[in-house]
Amino acid sequence: MSEIVFRADSITRSFGQRRVLNAATLWARRARIGALLGRNGSGKTTLMRIAAGLLRADQGVILFDGEALSRPRLHQLARLGLFLLPERGLLPREPTVGALLGIVAEAFGSQARLERVVERLRIGELLEQLPATLSGGEQRRVEVAVAMARAPRVLLADEPFMGIAPADAEIIAAALRRLAADGCAIVVSGHEVEQVLDIADEVIWITAGTTHSLGSADEARGHWQFQREYLGPLQRRPAGGPAA
Repeated sequence: MSEIVFRADSITRSFGQRRVLNAATLWARRARIGALLGRNGSGKTTLMRIAAGLLRADQGVILFDGEALSRPRLHQLARLGLFLLPERGLLPREPTVGALLGIVAEAFGSQARLERVVERLRIGELLEQLPATLSGGEQRRVEVAVAMARAPRVLLADEPFMGIAPADAEIIAAALRRLAADGCAIVVSGHEVEQVLDIADEVIWITAGTTHSLGSADEARGHWQFQREYLGPLQRRPAGGPAA
């Protein structure tokens, strides 16, 4: 099993009287893609935002390369190599796509990667456009390109396939697989179950405020409780092995 580069361990978080997370744990393995799956309101985005240093946990610890971080913040984690791809709102209105990618690549010493990133996300024809003029799928491809241009060690991608066309989703899925093959530790969330499971090396299920490791995508599909409570009969696909 690949090494765990990043871990948000035993995270608890309440909002008022409502406890959203109860000893939930999120981890990212080098050169692997983890899928964080759960119902709406299960705490996926809250857990990712805590892991990225945007929210404080009531309890729990963030570890990077096995080292516990005291009061981690996004800028601190970014310096260590973490990038959070939020559900929406990453791109500014200006400058153009090409100028934006150039700025990111120069700041993070990844100019040599930029041509490959543009090719993999198929955004060459978008470089002269402003982000606000792009379709939803085009914007998402550019957002993934920004993440890849930063050459992250850890990528937390919240709902990268939400509301986009299958063609855009296919391009993004291939780019994420390539990024993982290059050594990045990735966690992806989403409700597009088959798209997420198709790229996942490991599945983390969040339910009742906590997380469960379900193993591979096929093992997750064969997990009777996950099938019953999350996938439902219309999403079931024959698993590679017996139900857990």
